Amino acid sequence: MAVYVLFSPLFARPCNRLPSKSRQCFSRFFSSNIEPQHVVITGGGMVGTAMACALAHDPKFAKKKITLLESGPEKVFDLPPTYKNRVSTINPASVALLESFGAWSKVLQMRCQPVKRMQVWESCSDSLLTFNQPDLSLELAHVVENDVLLSSLTDSLKECPQVEVLYGTKVKNIDIPKVNDFSDKDSLVDISLESGRILRTHLLIGADGFNSVVRKTCNFPTVGWDYNQAGVVATLQLSGETENTVAWQRFLPSGPIAMLPLTNNLSSMVWSTSPSHAKELVAMSEEDFVDAVNDAFWHDDKKDPIAQNMGKSLEMFLDRIVPGGTSMRQLPPTISGVDEGSRAKFPLGLNLSSHYIRQRVALIGDAAHRIHPLAGQGVNLGFADVIGLHKVLAQAVSEGADFGSLNILLPYETERLRQIVPIAVAIDGLQKLYGTNWTPAVVLRSLGLQATNAATFIKDKLIQKASNS
Repeated sequence: MAVYVLFSPLFARPCNRLPSKSRQCFSRFFSSNIEPQHVVITGGGMVGTAMACALAHDPKFAKKKITLLESGPEKVFDLPPTYKNRVSTINPASVALLESFGAWSKVLQMRCQPVKRMQVWESCSDSLLTFNQPDLSLELAHVVENDVLLSSLTDSLKECPQVEVLYGTKVKNIDIPKVNDFSDKDSLVDISLESGRILRTHLLIGADGFNSVVRKTCNFPTVGWDYNQAGVVATLQLSGETENTVAWQRFLPSGPIAMLPLTNNLSSMVWSTSPSHAKELVAMSEEDFVDAVNDAFWHDDKKDPIAQNMGKSLEMFLDRIVPGGTSMRQLPPTISGVDEGSRAKFPLGLNLSSHYIRQRVALIGDAAHRIHPLAGQGVNLGFADVIGLHKVLAQAVSEGADFGSLNILLPYETERLRQIVPIAVAIDGLQKLYGTNWTPAVVLRSLGLQATNAATFIKDKLIQKASNS
């Protein structure tokens, strides 16, 4: 029987006489270039590398072959004396993730700065909102340079021999099982690289940014728009040494400006404003830029008198029913200079994928969701994706299940959509609400800010949400 099959007329014919679909399957099956994998991750940024670390440091994946694809070259990171202008605010849940595979200790060996208090206030009224832990010695978050995070993650990944990192690698084509192939558990994903290599994997994880090739290949619909804003980043020099552990954010009609602590005399700034203003800020002299930043944090010339009067009335009322419910206003530090070469700008927009999974495919990070930076939650949402996806994959491996199947991945998508959609909607609403100086909107947001600040239980819920999203 075996001899008959081997020499049957079908296999005796030249391959090019097979039907085209059969010829393609035949060629793929016997291709010597195909390399079997268990998990392939596209995108070697912070979120993609964290995903690789979470899987590789899990004993359940010790015998699984994991490949991380990164289009850029491998970087040798030497901690520079100057701070980089791209930073992230890392919440406690993200710290716990990094601690689980040893990356956080590496961050601490380099540098980061704790945030123990946050003050948000309005430029059109005196309303403000403050956040801190009940124990003032505890951190709300840590500010870490993106390069420091990525270096720590990369070093942690090097401890895992079952992971192959392919730098300078670009994906040429992704062949995902069609709908009618879902019943076949052997239908895997083929990733063709420009180098000629073909990786065949049980699970493809897309961590390749908001222009995700993986998401586009899956034809996932997206909802999103350009905010017609640009974010300007810079490293600011403070006028003097201070215990710099407060994050400051002020809402201006043009967009929010935030100042995050780096050291006792340095802070990182991100200013969301119009594209034309952003261009001016990057191009102006250091003296003019410092004046513009100080003015943005300190000016009082755009106060709305109606909102001011209503705010004072509400404050008197709240003081009677919630003694001590109003917060003491702190003054932000004065800026004296800006690090040379630290100013840069980037476009801002919203982009949400309608789906995060399909058979043998999952999206994480900006590939699944891109939001406005005003809440500082971007990379934390990506790290929360890592936590959620790792959880369902680890459980599947423990049970001997096919961890790339739709049924296994579905709980990840359900849980993350429930978390991210409300956050994205709230942040988008805040961006629009604070992007105007129309008096009714100013009154609404000012009174809302004051009421929230007086309601401790609401603030505690917000802190809990921001710490674990």
